[in-house]
Amino acid sequence: QEQLVESGGGSVQPGGSLRLSCAASGATLDGYAIGWFRQAPGKEREGVACTSSSGLITNYATSVKGRFAISRDNAKNTVYLQVNDLKPEDKAVYYCAARWVRAMCSLGRGYEYHYFGQGTQVTVSS
Repeated sequence: QEQLVESGGGSVQPGGSLRLSCAASGATLDGYAIGWFRQAPGKEREGVACTSSSGLITNYATSVKGRFAISRDNAKNTVYLQVNDLKPEDKAVYYCAARWVRAMCSLGRGYEYHYFGQGTQVTVSS
């Protein structure tokens, strides 16, 4: 069974950057599409970025396009989310999730994903 562990969250000022990591244990990430989701207090979970199992396909939410970048290193069994130019509205708990599917990835609420990590907090404030 996949176990996902996120790290790299923290507190930054507006305009700051972080690199979030999603490390897998228990099984390889090969064959899994990986999505990054976030949930702010009182709001529904939303997908912000995803990558297909090969890394050739990526999708981004409109709100983060041009500021966030997802990448994966299958040799290290890790997926990254580089978050730049952070805004107060980016404050949320960020989760990574894995879905056993090839040649695609999906955002939305993440209901198609099979495994979620425990999350890492990102806070943006001046």
